[in-house]
Amino acid sequence: MTRSATDSYVMGVIALELSAGQQPLQAALRPQQAGALAERLGRDLAALVPQIGDLDLCLAAAHFDPAEALRPGWPLHRRLLELLQRAPGGKQGARLIAFGADELGDVPLPFQADDELRGGALRVLPFLLSGEPAAVAAVGERLEEILLETGMAQADTALLAQQAFGAQVEHARYMTVHDLAAMMAMQYQNTGLEALWPVIETALLAPEEESWLDAPPEPLLRYAGGQAHIALFEPAAWRLRYAPTVVGDDKLDRAYQYFQARQQQLAAVLEAHGIPVTFAHCPGKADPRQSLQS
Repeated sequence: MTRSATDSYVMGVIALELSAGQQPLQAALRPQQAGALAERLGRDLAALVPQIGDLDLCLAAAHFDPAEALRPGWPLHRRLLELLQRAPGGKQGARLIAFGADELGDVPLPFQADDELRGGALRVLPFLLSGEPAAVAAVGERLEEILLETGMAQADTALLAQQAFGAQVEHARYMTVHDLAAMMAMQYQNTGLEALWPVIETALLAPEEESWLDAPPEPLLRYAGGQAHIALFEPAAWRLRYAPTVVGDDKLDRAYQYFQARQQQLAAVLEAHGIPVTFAHCPGKADPRQSLQS
């Protein structure tokens, strides 16, 4: 569960696992389809935790890359919360609200996914549960306990998502944002990016804190002040730190090129998570950690 001192809400996603090579034909659902999907989401969740029926449920009926849902400040869910707070009927009982495309199919800016992050096999639709703090706390704790294991969407919900978005859906399940973060951490581990995850996790959960990636042969980087600083080594400084025993110009050139490509890869992943990246010049004999702290 994720809450603040002034707001009481649970953040989650509908995770759609697509068939290989499939991409949704629709970026977001029009009002009637969006409302129907929200109704089935509410039904499925209430079957797991009945108290959810007493809470407001707000769905973004638009799909995003998981990295877009895992950004500092949780901007997708924050936008849902802002829209929910402005929606009518706040004192008339639990509300079920969905946002997506308009009647013409145009998608408003807050729910336009990043074009550069399209193409992945997993797409997520953010949702928010909000209400009386004690009820939200109880629901959130229960969802954190059970949703990852029991959160498979009902068959008709998955079929509706498949037909409405126009893509073959292999699996549709519900997750809290913490479940999604845990899944992404495992995925990064499986793709050789496990060393970077603690930096992303700090930016998500403790953005005011500092985190380092200081584990050669990985690039050196520091997260602080809401952004990541990556050490940009001169060739001699790089060789001193990363390749003191490598002999031969060809081997050194290949190793240096690989290192630079790795820097760019890490920078791209951080930026996908909404973490700004800057490169800090590190002269030959200077302490690179000091260069990242200046």
